[in-house]
Amino acid sequence: MKLKGEKQESSDYNEGSKGKMTLLLALVTLISAFGSSFQYGYNVSVINSPAPYMQDFYNQTYFKRNGVPMDSGFQTLLWSLTVSMFPLGGLFGSLMVWPLVNNCGRKGTLLINNLFSIAAAILMGTSELAKTYEVIIFSRVIMGIYAGLASNVVPMFLGEMSPKNLRGAIGVVPQLFITLGILVAQILGLNSILGNTEGWPVLLGLTGIPSLIQLLVLPFFPESPRYLLIQKGNEEQARQALQKLRGWDDVDDEMEEMRQEDQSEREEGHFSVLSLCTFRGLRWQLISIIVMMMGQQLSGVNAVFYYADRIFQSAGVDSHNVQYVTVSIGAINVVMTLLAIFIVESLGRRILLLAGFGLCCLSCAVLTLALSLQATVSWMSYLSIVCVIVYIIGHAIGASPIPFVMITEMFLQSSRPAAFMVGGSVHWLCNFTVGLVFLYMEAGLGPYSFLIFCAICLATIVYIFFIVPETKNKTFMEINRIMAKRNKVEIQEDKEKLEDFHTVPSRQVEKKEVTSSEL
Repeated sequence: MKLKGEKQESSDYNEGSKGKMTLLLALVTLISAFGSSFQYGYNVSVINSPAPYMQDFYNQTYFKRNGVPMDSGFQTLLWSLTVSMFPLGGLFGSLMVWPLVNNCGRKGTLLINNLFSIAAAILMGTSELAKTYEVIIFSRVIMGIYAGLASNVVPMFLGEMSPKNLRGAIGVVPQLFITLGILVAQILGLNSILGNTEGWPVLLGLTGIPSLIQLLVLPFFPESPRYLLIQKGNEEQARQALQKLRGWDDVDDEMEEMRQEDQSEREEGHFSVLSLCTFRGLRWQLISIIVMMMGQQLSGVNAVFYYADRIFQSAGVDSHNVQYVTVSIGAINVVMTLLAIFIVESLGRRILLLAGFGLCCLSCAVLTLALSLQATVSWMSYLSIVCVIVYIIGHAIGASPIPFVMITEMFLQSSRPAAFMVGGSVHWLCNFTVGLVFLYMEAGLGPYSFLIFCAICLATIVYIFFIVPETKNKTFMEINRIMAKRNKVEIQEDKEKLEDFHTVPSRQVEKKEVTSSEL
């Protein structure tokens, strides 16, 4: 199939537009990731260490109110709600992505989102003084909404601002800060620091500080140039933002590529989730992100962390020292995600996805064997430790960071917010499901639970191998052309209209809403 629009401009753009990491681009990446992604990771693990002290607070508060001790079943219910409200809130947050980023912009959405985090931090930090555990559960929902928005908007924001040769590396930075957030929560949650009776309210309240920093600093950075040009129709602001980010004045090549993207989408308008799900031209992109997000969350990462403590105890680690081993696992997670930043542009996305899910698949298979035999074979407990470490390495280099990068790259501007909304919803729904179902799986199947995760990893590998293309060092339009062939559709690009667009310095582009009936 011959695609229209594959002109000389694209090859010129490929040769002449290698972007560099400027100070401004580095700062906006760090502030966005620290102010948003960091809290996602922090709140994933912040309640693990102080759990016994928080449950004591629940009991004491109930006793003071009612004069009788709390029933153990009710306590279990309250704690289950405390844990599960976070991913449920994440699902709600993901459902807010599409309307917020289209109406408020990427940067505007991040600034608004900080208000959720700061409000939740104040409520959680003062919950002990107020003698109310209901506020903690409510605040976990709010933090979940915050994390659901942050986990989708930050990769979108940074992916749209990055030059194509740095897009993968910058796209992994949010995942690095998620792992840093987990590690910091584990360190601060040690019994000797804040994971104790007096310290846990402070531990929960600290999550508001990065958001406050972002709220004060982010307004001084530019908005996404693609949002300004394609969705707001303001070419002059887009050019100025791009010049600041790139550190030079000649940004004509990138402006031209954005105009091509805008021209390609002019007749389509903004995609809603319904229109995205029914549009043939984006069928394989949508299926791919759903498969990768399901694979990411259903591959057993939460189960491995759940099992980690007992695996290390069975290998002879003293129960008092297990928390330090957990911190060391968190450190491995950070180091391997950092490694992914440096290798994603040289090895490519596909290799990291296949290698990451491959290591997870192998680890789950061997871990099943090791856990089954460790009662009879003494050295199997050490093999279990190796499996846990290998699994975490696999997840950190591929399964965790790359799917979010792929959502940014496989969709154009008009469909990207809806795609993140779908991908984020799948991510959080699967996260919530695993948290809900795994304890029952573990009770019924024991270590054989990991065979299910092994099968899911294998199925994800097969799909990626046959369907997902390499997107390294390609423009969004080039990736769109690759996927158009798979979707068996033709991309129309009208050159005359494109040149007319180039001569108009700044105008509002009229967009119309796509409905499923028009498709």
